[in-house]
Amino acid sequence: MKVYDALVLGGGQAGLSVAYFLRRSKLDYLVLDDQEKAGGSWLKVWDGLKLFSPTEYSSLSGWGMPKGENEYPTKDEFISYLEQYESRYDIPIHRNVKVIDVIKDNGLFKVETNQSTYYSKTLVSATGTAQEPFVPTYLNQKVFKGKQLHSSDYRNTNNLGGKKVLIVGGGNSGAQILAEVSKVAQTQWVTLEVPYFLPDDIDGRYLFNAATQRFLGKPSNPSSGIKASLSNIVMVESVKDARNRNVLQAKRPFKSFYERGVIWEDDTKEPFDVVIWCTGFKANLAHLQRLNIIENNRIETKYTRSIKQPELWLVGYGGWTGFASATIYGVGKTARQTVKEITAFLGN
Repeated sequence: MKVYDALVLGGGQAGLSVAYFLRRSKLDYLVLDDQEKAGGSWLKVWDGLKLFSPTEYSSLSGWGMPKGENEYPTKDEFISYLEQYESRYDIPIHRNVKVIDVIKDNGLFKVETNQSTYYSKTLVSATGTAQEPFVPTYLNQKVFKGKQLHSSDYRNTNNLGGKKVLIVGGGNSGAQILAEVSKVAQTQWVTLEVPYFLPDDIDGRYLFNAATQRFLGKPSNPSSGIKASLSNIVMVESVKDARNRNVLQAKRPFKSFYERGVIWEDDTKEPFDVVIWCTGFKANLAHLQRLNIIENNRIETKYTRSIKQPELWLVGYGGWTGFASATIYGVGKTARQTVKEITAFLGN
């Protein structure tokens, strides 16, 4: 029976970041990924997505993303980078492996998959959130006869031409999809609060730097007058174009659906053909259910290490698994610390 020192579940940016640091150790490790090729969750994002940070801020540890024609990398450019990253560091990955169940068996993790069973002394779960899209619940939602899809299912504007589309969600995905769809369809944007747009000359670089200063306990620059948050909307070219076309007008949430559309707070009805939910994701933790450590879709951790199951680490799910760990730029910090802890735990 083969027993690994460490198994990494998930071959996206978080899993590859952990693997990069594991390869610098003497540990015997393996990455399990449920996709048939490199790219992780990026394989499932919409075709026109652009990262909101330049190339040098869109790179994993060890090797910077090669500069392309665009200042802000496209989806395909980033997927190509992840593929090259795997090859460059000869990361051991088993593909098309869907983890079904994880249990503890005689002090080891027993990982049941659709292909075979794997055993390991330690486990890093880096399955992310892409497989758990979040859609809020609205009154009479099932009565609506139009089409509803989450941003994870949206690919392009094909079949949306001439339709009336409601786009719900105030982050960068909502703004970019609105910008794209509004070129071919009549759109209305719905956000919980008034969207906060960054100045045109500020992008993800500023957000990550400012967030890092806060993480380190250093004061931000109050004279800049800019609220730094990773939820701020970056004015990439497509969003600037939407502003010029005056389509970045957002309304507060409606109160109910009806058969043909939605009912606003003032009781007026408005018909829509399609609703696109740009409302985020939840952590994908179903494979860890039998460990009995999940509470409110989270696992209690000290940094990335599970408190109740100390041979388990979680990377890339958001702030509760380390500073900015769900971002390309931030995940390296948490991956480095995770592997440092695993190495110390195993005495290597």
